[in-house]
Amino acid sequence: MAQDMLAEETPGVADESRRRRFPTRLRRPALAVLAGLLLAAAFPPVGWWPLAPVSAAMLALILRGRRLRAATGLGMLYGLAFCFPLFEGLRPVGMDAWLALSVFEALYFALLGTGIALATRLPGWPLWTAALWITEEFVRGRVPFGGFPWGRLAFSQTASPYTGYAPLGGAPLISFVIALTGGLLAASALALWRRRTSSPDSAPGVRGVALMLAGVLVLGLAGLFVPRPSGGRPVTVAVVQGNVPRAGLDFLGQREAVLDNHARETHKLAQEVRQGRLPRPDIVIWPENSSDLDPYQDPQARQVIDAAVRDVGVPVLVGAVIDHGDGEHVENRGIVWDPKTGPGAYYVKRHPLPFGEYIPIFRGFLRKVITRFDMVGEFVKGRSAGNLRLGPVRIGDVICFEVAYDGLVRDVASNPLLVVQTNNATFGHTSLPPQQFAMSRLRAVEHGRTMLVASTSGISGIITPDGRVLDRSQEFTPAVQVERVPLRSSRTLSDHLGATPEWALALLGFAAAAVAAWRTRTSRGT
Repeated sequence: MAQDMLAEETPGVADESRRRRFPTRLRRPALAVLAGLLLAAAFPPVGWWPLAPVSAAMLALILRGRRLRAATGLGMLYGLAFCFPLFEGLRPVGMDAWLALSVFEALYFALLGTGIALATRLPGWPLWTAALWITEEFVRGRVPFGGFPWGRLAFSQTASPYTGYAPLGGAPLISFVIALTGGLLAASALALWRRRTSSPDSAPGVRGVALMLAGVLVLGLAGLFVPRPSGGRPVTVAVVQGNVPRAGLDFLGQREAVLDNHARETHKLAQEVRQGRLPRPDIVIWPENSSDLDPYQDPQARQVIDAAVRDVGVPVLVGAVIDHGDGEHVENRGIVWDPKTGPGAYYVKRHPLPFGEYIPIFRGFLRKVITRFDMVGEFVKGRSAGNLRLGPVRIGDVICFEVAYDGLVRDVASNPLLVVQTNNATFGHTSLPPQQFAMSRLRAVEHGRTMLVASTSGISGIITPDGRVLDRSQEFTPAVQVERVPLRSSRTLSDHLGATPEWALALLGFAAAAVAAWRTRTSRGT
């Protein structure tokens, strides 16, 4: 690969490249596809995390020295090869949804390819290309419709040496360190190849290569020496996974059955507590959509929930879909249900899923063209963060894929306990549930909080502030998890810094690309 990078810089290599013109034209596109596939394999369920910096290194080498149009195309190929397997979980929704999201998300990598091709023309380019990765993730996580940050480099590092950076600067710092590691690997490989194929005087010295490789080693190991959050007042928690009648888009066709499943498992929990088989929990967590029947308007649903909560005798966080009152809009709520007073405070999901929980544009047209959209409700957006008092514990609640958004989790991270209520029945036995669970593990370390993940069908789990998984459920099986976990109140450096590292790195990447573009234009004019 490095030989191909130097085809335009070294006459002998260039002549050989011309003699093999057709294979050479295919070489970079093939390598871009391979690099994208390697990055996808770094994420769960495969989870080969070292492939993330390797993929970043390959992309930098592929794009270095490319014209901008070619770099854009190569970035698009890389993005498609990465996104298509990453979003494999959309298969149950439909091939059209899977393909559409993959192509759309790949467009961001096309722009990343352009930026990296520009930045590699600058001295110290591994630093600038690493910052550009954050620029890409910054934009992709916000635009359009609030963005979709799934597949950030950091989310491949749930249990790796890079996880240790999470308490320092959160997911953006992890992504930056991985990309910088890849850039240094690429620069080292390029320097070594130049020393082999051209005059050693024209390539970086051995000391320079050694320093870059030492940087790779330091970046890879430094996270191991960052103290992980630990300690705190103990509390006993329970997570209930009631399961659903069937997987797929119509999993809620039997809404009563879904609610009854969660109530039944809660009654079992109460019975085992009375028999002394399990410790009495202080709080119980039900998942998103555990009641798709509005308990405020459906007396039978309210009775089922109330009976289960009274039986277990402690507050339960219930996930329910609530009629907004106009006959068209609904709310996705996490409701604090007290055994004595019933439903109380609640959190409304602040970031409904575009085209999944609401249709942001062309609603009438899309419903005519794609009948599947008839199943999409109009979920309203909540206005307040999920800071709730659940009995003796203050919790921070986020719902489903909100766990992928730094700001939404950060808004509730001051609470001693974090909760993710989710419903993965549509995407069961695909790549999406393990990817979401991995994000939850990273958030636990990032904010130094115990994280409870409650899913209707799995994966549910209990994660300690240092990222250890105390319990993890199988998919599509009823499960009750009871553990004693620590409650921490101290905040991490990442909490104190907030979004500052991401903004700084994103602006640095944009500035590097702008400077490179200006220098390129100036040199051409000269």
